[in-house]
Amino acid sequence: MSEPSSQSARASAFHSVPIEIRVCVGKARPRLSEMLSMDPDTVLPLDRRIEDKVSLWVGDKIIAEGELVELDGDRAGQLAVRVTDLMDGGDAAV
Repeated sequence: MSEPSSQSARASAFHSVPIEIRVCVGKARPRLSEMLSMDPDTVLPLDRRIEDKVSLWVGDKIIAEGELVELDGDRAGQLAVRVTDLMDGGDAAV
């Protein structure tokens, strides 16, 4: 059995492991023919409105929901997510 201090050291090592969070703002379901005829200026409508919540995913699990915000100051124009709801670890559908 490991000593508590070595377990704590291993656990704290995981805190510095980077993860990737994907933000889902909506889905589009165009026909293949529409995709093939798209031009660079084509607008692809999503199934969400600008004020709807976005979902935050790690792998195939939703971990939170939030709202898109625009940062101010030296990061003006950069998008960010204000987390509004944390999931309890169960699966949720978007």
